[in-house]
Amino acid sequence: MNGYQSLSASGHTLAWQYVAPEINSATSQVKLRWENEGWTAEGTLGVDNAQFVLRISAGWTIQQCLVFRDLEDPDLWLGTDTHGRWGEMNGAHRTELDGCTDIDFVNTPFTNCIPIRRLPLVVGHSATLSVAVIDIETLGITKQTHQYTKVSQNIWRFTSSYSNCEVEATVDEFGFVRDEPINFRRLD
Repeated sequence: MNGYQSLSASGHTLAWQYVAPEINSATSQVKLRWENEGWTAEGTLGVDNAQFVLRISAGWTIQQCLVFRDLEDPDLWLGTDTHGRWGEMNGAHRTELDGCTDIDFVNTPFTNCIPIRRLPLVVGHSATLSVAVIDIETLGITKQTHQYTKVSQNIWRFTSSYSNCEVEATVDEFGFVRDEPINFRRLD
């Protein structure tokens, strides 16, 4: 597997602060809890003033995504068959997302933690994934490519086609991002 410690069934809580001075008081948080043979991740996106819920399988594959901005009901509700076919919960097939294995919210490092925990890479190897990038402000979704490289046991390099930048992040013993220079710093 990936060499990271298993999470306790009682859950796990993480929080990150933005490094950029103009938004450094904003935080991104996530609470993970084990239920019904998988993980539920409930989080906040401080800059966007939004909340999300991700349903993740025991093998760290995303199954559902809900985004809440200013309504009691979800503003966006996506589900997948875990084989890269996505649809809205009203049954509408989102063909433009076919092939995506993951979701990315730009304003949290948590969505990078999911493939890190799932990918069985050895040091020096990479994987390229199709990712559904969600713009929280507009709820627009684009299919993008992310490359994940395991530089060492505790360092990963991410490259994304939409931002055209490369970030090296340190991760903890569970495979969760501690620091993403110029973006996030974990609050412990």
